[in-house]
Amino acid sequence: MTNRTVRALQAASVLAALIAQAPASAQQKTPELAASRIDRAMQSHSKAGEFSGSVLVARAGRILYQHAFGYANLEWKIPNDLETKFEIGSMTKQFTALLVLELVNEGKIKLDGRLSDYLAYYRKDTGSRVRIRQLLSHTSGIPNFILAPGFLEGPASRTTYSVRDFAQRYCSGDLLFEPGTKFNYSNSGYFLLGAVLEQVSGTSYAQLLQDRIFTPLGMKDSGYAYSETIIPHRAAGYERSGKALQNARFYDMSIPFAAGALYSTVGDLFLWDQALYGERLLPANLRDLLFQPNLDNYGFGWGILIPKPGSPNAGETVLMHGGAIFGFQSVIERVPKHKELIVLLDNTDSPKVLEIAQEIRQALSLDGD
Repeated sequence: MTNRTVRALQAASVLAALIAQAPASAQQKTPELAASRIDRAMQSHSKAGEFSGSVLVARAGRILYQHAFGYANLEWKIPNDLETKFEIGSMTKQFTALLVLELVNEGKIKLDGRLSDYLAYYRKDTGSRVRIRQLLSHTSGIPNFILAPGFLEGPASRTTYSVRDFAQRYCSGDLLFEPGTKFNYSNSGYFLLGAVLEQVSGTSYAQLLQDRIFTPLGMKDSGYAYSETIIPHRAAGYERSGKALQNARFYDMSIPFAAGALYSTVGDLFLWDQALYGERLLPANLRDLLFQPNLDNYGFGWGILIPKPGSPNAGETVLMHGGAIFGFQSVIERVPKHKELIVLLDNTDSPKVLEIAQEIRQALSLDGD
């Protein structure tokens, strides 16, 4: 959940450029050939030390490729496998957005409701100006707490906070602009959405996720990544120091909260992807708001890309989001027209996950020779 997440969303244009390099005439999909290409690419990146984690690729509800690479624990040489649980960073936001829309559906939250309507303790001068939909679309103007000078390097990132305390200390800065007029990626906004969810429901954010999403969908390997909790098959996170890896810095998980505190597996995220095509969690009119572009083509918890003309996916919608938190990188991409899914979960701070996803996208678009 560092500023790499911001760069991940901005890199959507790079994805479009790479997609455009594939021949536009390639229309038919050959699953076996695509899987072979994907495997060659993944083996190459793994050997180069550019990927350590799990990958899953699916099309039309069928898993084409899934594999794990590298180590879940380098010190004990425990390999990653398909049951390994990875922190997913800002991919958490899509789950938060869906929970908000569920409470909208139940009449407990209004998209045009003001933040001050739900958080009595939040500063009134700004809370009365910010709408829930603006928090969801990163157009609220509330500053991103991780960009505060020294926040990630100092003791603030290693301290445990209550939701109210952190909201008041680090999510209550002066607005950067008039709400609704600009896009500015803000973890603070999604932290506050978590606070609203808890206040309105009287239930913890973690329990809301369990009751409303994970249990109904059978996502048994997903949850809130509490630092102190023993979580079977949890991967350790690693950061680069020069060419070597070292244990990731500690980050208290009360901080990312509804903006980035979840863990999951590629298998669970496949279940999540499939559920988003139906109405098990939300009626279609509200579910589709997740993927409706607002400013800078960001929906509610999802970035939206329309590839350039001349590319194999021209005119098609690519839904994506990255995640980055100390020692972990992740990306999810969905192409609803073909029900294509790419999930990459990495337990290092590899800068390559978006490039790898781009290579997989090319493999899916090629016909085969």
